[in-house]
Amino acid sequence: MSRLWLVLALWGTVHPMYYFLSYMWAEGVGLTGLSQAWYVNASTTGLTWDLIIAALSLTIWVIYETLQKRDWLRLVAIPATFCIGVSCGLPLYLYLRGRKQ
Repeated sequence: MSRLWLVLALWGTVHPMYYFLSYMWAEGVGLTGLSQAWYVNASTTGLTWDLIIAALSLTIWVIYETLQKRDWLRLVAIPATFCIGVSCGLPLYLYLRGRKQ
């Protein structure tokens, strides 16, 4: 399973990033323009909040389990979640959680 989690983390990095960068190049906007697009209508706003809540839930889970297990490397999943996305952070955390210490 660990290889599957790692592959999903890589896919969760590359695939969404392709679309984010394509949008920014086509529209000539940076992160500000991209974040404004997240609230363009009710559908995108709902999806944005869905991802924010999932990211916060994952962060709480990562912190809770990290404090219990004292495996500090697991904390890498938090910046991966907020800098790349839940599609990277969750499988990365599952990979880190399942590895032998």
